[in-house]
Amino acid sequence: MKRAKPIWMISMLLVMALLAGCGGDSSPDQPEPQPESQPTASVQSEAVPTVNTTTPSLPSPTPEEPSPAEPAQPESPKPANNPFRLENVPAYSGQAYVALNENTPYFDISNLSAKSYENYSPLDALGRCGTATACIGQDLMPTEERGSIGQVKPSGWHTVRYDCVDGKYLYNRCHLIGYQLTAENANTSNLITGTRYLNIEGMLPFENMTADYIKETGNHVEYHVTPVFEGDNLLASGVLMEGYSVEDQGDGVCFCVFAYNVQPGVTIDYATGDSALDEAANTAAPADSKPEAAPSTPESSAPTPEPAPEPTGNQQAELEPQGNTYILNTNTKKFHYPSCSSVKQMKESNKQVYTGSREDIISQGYDPCKRCNP
Repeated sequence: MKRAKPIWMISMLLVMALLAGCGGDSSPDQPEPQPESQPTASVQSEAVPTVNTTTPSLPSPTPEEPSPAEPAQPESPKPANNPFRLENVPAYSGQAYVALNENTPYFDISNLSAKSYENYSPLDALGRCGTATACIGQDLMPTEERGSIGQVKPSGWHTVRYDCVDGKYLYNRCHLIGYQLTAENANTSNLITGTRYLNIEGMLPFENMTADYIKETGNHVEYHVTPVFEGDNLLASGVLMEGYSVEDQGDGVCFCVFAYNVQPGVTIDYATGDSALDEAANTAAPADSKPEAAPSTPESSAPTPEPAPEPTGNQQAELEPQGNTYILNTNTKKFHYPSCSSVKQMKESNKQVYTGSREDIISQGYDPCKRCNP
């Protein structure tokens, strides 16, 4: 009886055996959470190339696509519905130019900017110039003497001389926008073949007017010049010139004219630029119409050609002063009639009233105003 173990001890041994068995089964379960962390790392490694493949595709739409819109912004006002037609220009009748559109520019004058710029059209397939535009301020004007432009041969160019032409040479290399305005020298997009008459009598008065105004006021002038070619002609029939002073809304400068590319006493073939003496107007032979030919008639025996028409005397009568009183601009060294519109734009500090002869003023280094021609 003493060797028999109590039941409670046997029960306790059984419980301890069961507990020991449960602890051994749990150990293989511990590594199972680890495989779950490994797929997580593999997903991240796959995500990296996913981002890399989508990122290079972003530039393909090119977010800079709106940039082409920038060149589309006009540098100068465009003549909307410009009604200018060469067939509507009156035939040349002795005046170097004619006013069109009530002497008001065709381009839009409602939203002009007082910021200087210049723009020149490229030559066309025939080598002809297109429209030249600029908003001219003092910052564009030349600060040195003009260089040589003799190397430029504009469309329709011929070297030919006639005794009836001032300076003998029929053709000049005419700047669409004069050198004194934008300092363009041998710019082929700004030079056309023009007669001496067009250059001096037709275009120069408006170039001088514009230059004088800008120098005297410091203001800007919107300035457009368009050579007008008929069909495939190499020589322009003339030029359309438009100008408008910006800061004072055209009070100082406002014009719209067609200047004729003609030469009194000479007949011109505009298709080629060839020319011949107008026998009906003058019987004198050309001095050098062919380089190898000498003049067949001495100058002394040639009839005196008719003088070219006066440049612009339309307003001179009404601008005549009372007595010999002039207004001097001590800054630009120009003198004016008191009624000249340039006087209104002149700074008071530069203005001087002078009474005396015209010759006395010129001898003091002053030049006559090209607007009122005192």
